[in-house]
Order: sequence, then structure tokens, then C-alpha cells
Amino acid sequence: MFFDLGAGEILGLAIVGMLLLGPERLPKAAAEAAKWVKKVRTLSQTATAELRENLGPGFENLQPADLHPKTFVKKQLGDLLDETPATKPKRPTAKIDPDLI
Repeated sequence: MFFDLGAGEILGLAIVGMLLLGPERLPKAAAEAAKWVKKVRTLSQTATAELRENLGPGFENLQPADLHPKTFVKKQLGDLLDETPATKPKRPTAKIDPDLI
């Protein structure tokens, strides 16, 4: 699920909702919450599609999780830490332009 809730947590939330709202208002509140979640999901999908479109080629597989700073840093550090000395690319040697001397 979205928030990684199990059956016990959902049952507990339903019981708390029943106590707070009562059995008369709970179905209406659940329907309103579902509409709100659908609006937020649609908004996020639209924003992601617009972002992909505006960034141009190379970002077709962009996922919202890729934009999270923690994920970005882990990915970048993971790439650096995975390099072993044998697979590490050689540093390019500096070449001096003879016209500059």
C-alpha cells in the first residue's frame, strides 16, 4: 500500500474513525477522503508528466522518487563507492595547446 499499512493498522484506523465520526458520518468522510486522494494522485501524475516534457530528451524514465535528495545522494555515492581501483577510469592527461605558449 501507499503508506505501508497492514491489515491491523487499517482495522485500528477504522475503529478510531468510527469512534470519532460515528457510524452515520464515517461513510461520507471515507468517500471525501477517497476523492481527495484521487485529486492528489492526478495532480502528482500531471506534474510529473509536465516535468518530463519540460526537461526534454533523456528524462523519459524520470520517477518522482528520483527527485528526492536522499535518493539522489545515495545513487551518486553508490556509483562512486562501487568503483574499484581496477575499474576506475584513468584521469585524462592535460595537454597544452602550443598556441598558448
